[in-house]
Amino acid sequence: MKHLFLLATLAAALPLPCMAQPHAAVLPDSGAAALRQVQAYLNGLHTLTGHFLQIGPDGGTSTGTFWLARPGRMRFQYDPPSQLLLVAGHGLVVFHDGKLDQTTNIPMGETPLGLLLRDTTTLTGDVTVTDFQTPPGQIQVTLVKTKSPGDGSLALRLNANPLALIGWSVVDNQGRETRVRLTSVIAGGEFPASLFSYIDMNALSPNGNNP
Repeated sequence: MKHLFLLATLAAALPLPCMAQPHAAVLPDSGAAALRQVQAYLNGLHTLTGHFLQIGPDGGTSTGTFWLARPGRMRFQYDPPSQLLLVAGHGLVVFHDGKLDQTTNIPMGETPLGLLLRDTTTLTGDVTVTDFQTPPGQIQVTLVKTKSPGDGSLALRLNANPLALIGWSVVDNQGRETRVRLTSVIAGGEFPASLFSYIDMNALSPNGNNP
């Protein structure tokens, strides 16, 4: 089901037992150099827009348009007939299901997606690289939060030359994977702030529930 994207992208809401420290990937010299280049690329990444193909944990697919503005902002606008919307901004990741008329807010720091949207990306310290692969023409880097690896992982996929983000996979704390492929990507530009804000009209209604 498409709403499972929420479960995979938004980190787990349920508390988890204390996890052992994650095992960092052992990199050859060439891999360490490539990882430094990836880190520099991410820190130089400001805005992107394009289209996405999402493959959910159940194999279901959906498409739409995305906008990314680092730090801290992203919007996934799903194509009809889907009524899903994901907006990241103001320290929250907000997921709205128009069909169910439900809105869920999760602090960005509690989501694997937050690793991509950080102000400054450092692939050491509080972030651990657990896997590093170089399939033909690509680089794939898998990240977890060092202190809470059980929250989920984020595997970034990049074109190798030139470096360019082409997608990612998120695995939630129950092992469910959601994959995102980016296409027709355009780097640069400015986006209106309204793209990254979502107002829950139910919360504003006298009979609505607080978010």
